[in-house]
Amino acid sequence: MSKTKNHILKLLFKNRNDYISGQKISDEIGCSRTAVWKHIKELENEGYTIASVHKRGYKLIDAPDQLSEAKIYAGLTTKTLGHHLVYQDEIPSTQKKAQHLAEDGAEEGTVVLADEQTSGRGRLGRSWHSPKGTGIWMSLIIRPDIPIHKAPQFTLLTAVAVVKAVKHVTGLDCEIKWPNDILYKGKKFVGILTELQAEAADVKAIIVGIGINVNAAIDDFPEELKDIATSLRAEAGTAFDRAELIQEILKAFEDLYKSYMDEGFGLIKLLWESYAISLGRQIYARTANGTVVQGLAQGINDEGVLLLKDKDGKIHKIYSADIEISSQ
Repeated sequence: MSKTKNHILKLLFKNRNDYISGQKISDEIGCSRTAVWKHIKELENEGYTIASVHKRGYKLIDAPDQLSEAKIYAGLTTKTLGHHLVYQDEIPSTQKKAQHLAEDGAEEGTVVLADEQTSGRGRLGRSWHSPKGTGIWMSLIIRPDIPIHKAPQFTLLTAVAVVKAVKHVTGLDCEIKWPNDILYKGKKFVGILTELQAEAADVKAIIVGIGINVNAAIDDFPEELKDIATSLRAEAGTAFDRAELIQEILKAFEDLYKSYMDEGFGLIKLLWESYAISLGRQIYARTANGTVVQGLAQGINDEGVLLLKDKDGKIHKIYSADIEISSQ
């Protein structure tokens, strides 16, 4: 979408409850009223319903369920996050793009967003199924002034932000499986991947990747995922506005981020534990080297590390692992 057309769409979204005159649009973006009219017609051909009334101007009546910079900008209530938005219809990986942007000095709060990922990836190098038009595939760049060992806390902060945003938009009560999965009735619909850029002992940037199955049907999933994955639409029986959910996630994240920087990890820890599915349950944790630790999940410590108490009473600190919750 051209910058001019995107600007017009942004104005229509911002003035959605009223008409905005062609002259005002023309003055705002610096083009002729004839050019404005032509762009309006192009938007209508793309599926937007726009009312046009003589001497009143234009009013956006309805918009197709597709992501756009204009739609997301128009509903943002954050102070920083999302105000620099890099949107592409298709991209190999939002995370890789954000990594490159962060290395090049992208400002804090930059968001990379795509309608489709062709090489989406999750934790431990796994692929992430991210088809066109159905989900949220985004990566956020933040630059907190914290020591490196605290960076993993942002995986937990992100999980809390997403759970809060999903509840606000959909009404669904979701649960967190340590460290980065969000589940509804035992099925996964959100994956979170946080990656660090550091120099010596200093954090240069944290790239937070978020993948959410929003409006996919169960039949859209590969066969091997149908029993373990779900989507918000599949669970609620209705489709949701992805732009609204993105806006709410960024707002929830920004609020928690401010709390974290002002007061530390304490509130995040309490919120995370209130949503955790594993606390008080028997857990099998398989570490990267293949070691399996079994124990009762006690919670997380102030660094976000999972604490397991084995049958002998020994507390094991689990920094990174795949976990399985015992059915016993």
